[in-house]
Amino acid sequence: MKPVRIVRGRRGWSFVVIAAAVLAMVGGCARTPEPGQDSGAPAGTGVLRVCSTGDYRPFTYRAADGTWSGYDVDAAGDLARDLGRRLELVPTTWKTLVDDVGARCDMAMGGISVSADRAKRAHFTTSYLTDGKAAIARCAEATRFHDLDDVDQPGVRVIVNPGGGNAAFDEAHLHRASVVPWPDNDTIFDRLAAGGADVMITDVSEIRWQSTQNPQLCGVSLDHPFTTEQKAYLLPMGSDDLLHRTDRWLEVALHDGTYAALSQKYFGGR
Repeated sequence: MKPVRIVRGRRGWSFVVIAAAVLAMVGGCARTPEPGQDSGAPAGTGVLRVCSTGDYRPFTYRAADGTWSGYDVDAAGDLARDLGRRLELVPTTWKTLVDDVGARCDMAMGGISVSADRAKRAHFTTSYLTDGKAAIARCAEATRFHDLDDVDQPGVRVIVNPGGGNAAFDEAHLHRASVVPWPDNDTIFDRLAAGGADVMITDVSEIRWQSTQNPQLCGVSLDHPFTTEQKAYLLPMGSDDLLHRTDRWLEVALHDGTYAALSQKYFGGR
């Protein structure tokens, strides 16, 4: 097995990239169950039901026609194949994510940050990616925000999708800025670009992807994020066997080229 090396992208963000041959992966799209199929109970032996919000690109996205795509959607397909199961994706929300794990699905995947609050109620797998919170704003105004203190000022409007890690971060760290809720994470960046707020705090991975999709938006403090966080997958308490098998799959996937290929596909290898 060839050694791990750290590759720095042109904008300075590091990914763990494995210098190994890229294995063939499961295709990047899956579908939600057809109408009438039961998605309300944990999987049987032949199905791996994975909860995902479908609104956090590039990790997870659910289109209007029910088609899924994304970094962790691809990973879920590879995991299901490794387990010998059929993948079934179950829509969830950031507010109900932890409650749905074990009740409606076997596990959750899709850019989930490790947090103490979530860890009190569910199990996390081994981390597969290091991330952190930073800011994104309209490019014309991005020079206003060099650090978190610049964001947390009277008159600054910080937009957030309620219920997830971004909302928890804002609640804990913003005391002077105005927090503006926006209920749809799929359109929140369009709202920011249109002037509905001044800035948003989210993960560096999402900022890098979104700024390539919308040239009006620019990242702030990407090389020196406000926090360092880990991404992992979430399983219910008492799922020791599936947790062990998932961690074993992750250990292989992180060293055989699977995650290197996902990095190349969704982040351009950065």
